[in-house]
Amino acid sequence: METAERFRAAVEKRDFSVLDELFADDIRFYSPVKFTPFEGKPMVLGLFGVLLRIFDDLRYIGHFEGVAETSADGSEAPSVILPFRATVDGKQIHAIDMLQFDETGRVKEFTVMVRPQSAVHALGQAVLAGLVADGLVPAPAPAPAPEGS
Repeated sequence: METAERFRAAVEKRDFSVLDELFADDIRFYSPVKFTPFEGKPMVLGLFGVLLRIFDDLRYIGHFEGVAETSADGSEAPSVILPFRATVDGKQIHAIDMLQFDETGRVKEFTVMVRPQSAVHALGQAVLAGLVADGLVPAPAPAPAPEGS
């Protein structure tokens, strides 16, 4: 699928103008570290800004095409899975990007799966710090002090 190849090249070159063209306005991004999806092109582009800063040695290692049920309405959509490897805060991650396309060929849903769990944890911390630094999400509230301290 042409969109997947353009996406892969844009990520490898860190070309945000191409990502902006490839994402649907109402894109949903399902993260391995957050229960609810990131929604809308501005938020997902902001998230990609963070991801591309924190991933070291990102390289795609495969390409699989097919169809998959969308989470939005349960219909099937053309889909591509792109396995990749990267390093985050010194942790090697193995992951996949699953892209699902709308009728115009733009990315409508994006799901990321990551292993091992220690890499998921490192990724979650790095992404949150980047989102806070970029003003995309508020800083988490500090944990309350234990009683008696």
